[in-house]
Amino acid sequence: MAKLVKQSRRTFLAGAIASGTVLPLRVVGADKVSVGMIPDAGATQVSIEEKAPLRDYLSKSLGLPVNLVIPTNYNATVEGLGNGSLDFAYLGALTYVKAHQSYGVIPLVQREADKHFHSVFVTQSTASFKQLSDLKGKRFAFGDINSTSGHLIPYQELKKAGVDVDHDLQFRYTGSHAATLKAVEAEAVDAGALDETVYGSMTKDGKVDAGKVRILYTSHPFVDYVWVARKDTDAKLRENFAQAFLSLKEGKSDAILSILRGKSFERADDVEYSDIRSIAAELKML
Repeated sequence: MAKLVKQSRRTFLAGAIASGTVLPLRVVGADKVSVGMIPDAGATQVSIEEKAPLRDYLSKSLGLPVNLVIPTNYNATVEGLGNGSLDFAYLGALTYVKAHQSYGVIPLVQREADKHFHSVFVTQSTASFKQLSDLKGKRFAFGDINSTSGHLIPYQELKKAGVDVDHDLQFRYTGSHAATLKAVEAEAVDAGALDETVYGSMTKDGKVDAGKVRILYTSHPFVDYVWVARKDTDAKLRENFAQAFLSLKEGKSDAILSILRGKSFERADDVEYSDIRSIAAELKML
């Protein structure tokens, strides 16, 4: 489990917006494609190896070798698109909005579920909490500060419930959805918020004891994850990349869909992210 570090939200937010772990600059050629994925379920060598079937599928679909990269944090994935070390990337809504604003990345496809996604607030099965306002004064875990379902939307939901994050919570950033859920399971925090699909897959696969955790609250629906292209990628390559996802079908592509925690893909459009932009601006996360 990632080490938990308690932070001042304003200090951490300012640093996360201003800088990131920048990937080395790569001169992009036509003989190789680099694909980045935000570390939504933890950035480890194991997580990269688990996604090898996705890498191989994309390589076959594109007819080019694919280098699959999971940077250590969300902001590094955005910077990879900006400095040319990544051709395509999987981003959350907030990181997409930032990448589009800063580097003009092009949205390509998203899971059908991403059009009406949710954050889940989780706590221990034995905890007495019944609503978000019960978390005042408690220890709380967000994921990465640039995560939509692990920070942006949970922050908004807490605010709507009358919880002042900076004053009412003892909060921490774990760095990933998986680490947040493990922190709740281990009782390192009283509650936390994360991606609904990560919660579902980890409890189903036994990566967390489903008997020790429960969902306290589910957020309003919002648009989230999206696969994007660096703005100067070849148009034909972009279309082939999009088609690789649009061609995935249940019953035929289950191994790949399982890695992607989805059932089907649709075209994505920048207009869909207007609400996320508004929320991020309101909460000063842009």
